[in-house]
Amino acid sequence: MFAMKPTWTRRRFVGQLVALSVAGGLSPTVLATTGPRFDAAVPGGVVAVNLGPAPSAPQASLRGMPVLVLGHADTGWQAVVGFSLSTKPGQQALVVQDPNGKSRSIPITIKNKRYAEQRLKVAGKHVDLSPEDLARYQREREHLGPVMATHSSTAPQSLAMVAPVQGPRSSSFGLRRVFNGKPRNPHSGMDIAAATGTPVVAPLPGTVIDVGDYFFNGKTVWLDHGSGLMSMFCHLSAVDVAVGDVVATGQRVAAVGATGRVTGPHLHWSVSLNRAMVDPALFLEP
Repeated sequence: MFAMKPTWTRRRFVGQLVALSVAGGLSPTVLATTGPRFDAAVPGGVVAVNLGPAPSAPQASLRGMPVLVLGHADTGWQAVVGFSLSTKPGQQALVVQDPNGKSRSIPITIKNKRYAEQRLKVAGKHVDLSPEDLARYQREREHLGPVMATHSSTAPQSLAMVAPVQGPRSSSFGLRRVFNGKPRNPHSGMDIAAATGTPVVAPLPGTVIDVGDYFFNGKTVWLDHGSGLMSMFCHLSAVDVAVGDVVATGQRVAAVGATGRVTGPHLHWSVSLNRAMVDPALFLEP
């Protein structure tokens, strides 16, 4: 029997879990036993939900999006679920399809979390886009839609990431800026202060799925770590990889810069899980 009540574990992978994608593809790599902290059902957070034992990996989805499932037939399965910063408090249903074809729903209660807010007065040209810039942004947004929807069948080799750049964090995840009284989307990544040219390395093994030079993000690289887990690096001064390249943990992929809509050099690093931008700090050693 499957346990119907979800349980969240403070994310220390107890024992060694063999990673499986929701599609059921076996990964030969064993997950790290320490590192990520997945116990926050809040906007921008990640939780691990126990699915119970089964002879093969169940499939799981949240609001129609496939969710990463990890585990082993002997030790049981867990769904690793991310929540975007726009997630409203309340209950959501994790839909699980068991290997026998039966579906069930596991409720997840999302709690509120207040992030910092910063109010700034700036010149109007820094807030409102020109018609040309707005048209460019909309074209780029259409291009990036399929990139953000990537969900490969190969599972990530680990969930314990290394920092892509060493340095102080210059802007916190979730920070909401209000320019001239107009609220902007909250900060959906981690900003790490570093000098132009500082190497940017892969936090996990991955495949390069997009390289571009965008209006807001400047020179950008997207890495697919597997099964809906991805990294995005922005404002780069140089890119050392091309679409289709496969990189290892710690391998250089780019260099820190100040391209795009920024005021100084730094790395913006975002982590996406089941199409939700989540706090990258959750994947790092505390």
